[in-house]
Amino acid sequence: MAQQQVNNSPFLKPFFLKLPMCSPSHIRQRRHTLPASELRNLTPQDAISVFEIEREAFVSVSGECPLTLEEVLHFLGQCPELSLGWFEEGQLVAFIIGSGWDKERLSQDAMTAHVPETPTVHMHVLSVHRHCRQQGKGSVLLWRYLQYLRCLPGLRRALLICEEFLVPFYLKAGFKEKGPSAITVGQMSFTEMEYLLGGNSLCT
Repeated sequence: MAQQQVNNSPFLKPFFLKLPMCSPSHIRQRRHTLPASELRNLTPQDAISVFEIEREAFVSVSGECPLTLEEVLHFLGQCPELSLGWFEEGQLVAFIIGSGWDKERLSQDAMTAHVPETPTVHMHVLSVHRHCRQQGKGSVLLWRYLQYLRCLPGLRRALLICEEFLVPFYLKAGFKEKGPSAITVGQMSFTEMEYLLGGNSLCT
């Protein structure tokens, strides 16, 4: 049922933007075979691209990746329907990875667990390729992901943790603060955020 919903979702159909390409030197021009811009669920075959983008984005800032390569492979194998990748000319430029969770608040176990058939999605990471930042892609992808989640049966909310400087970004997207998170990574602390999902007429 979930896979059928994924395939039928209007939010995963190819879409086209009037934005400049991120970096012509990094993206082959293959307009005759690939759509200029598309969204789709990620697969284990995308794991290396995902991890390379994630590592560049996070290690230089915090010294930690939200997900190891093994964890990326785990989630893309267990719950690919809770991921979303943005591709331009066939190259991954931004992505979100989520998993299922079954408790009111996120705990340390949520960092590596996927609980199937639950009403809550734990959003582990949103990351944008370094050549594609400062273009609004993170905001666009987050909006598309949340609309897509509305079309998956049984989902009621999305949870995430973020550092304090990212709280305004998620508040602007419609998330609410749930308070300090119980999760820590090294010396880093986080705020837990929640987004309530409602029905969407575009899912039919």
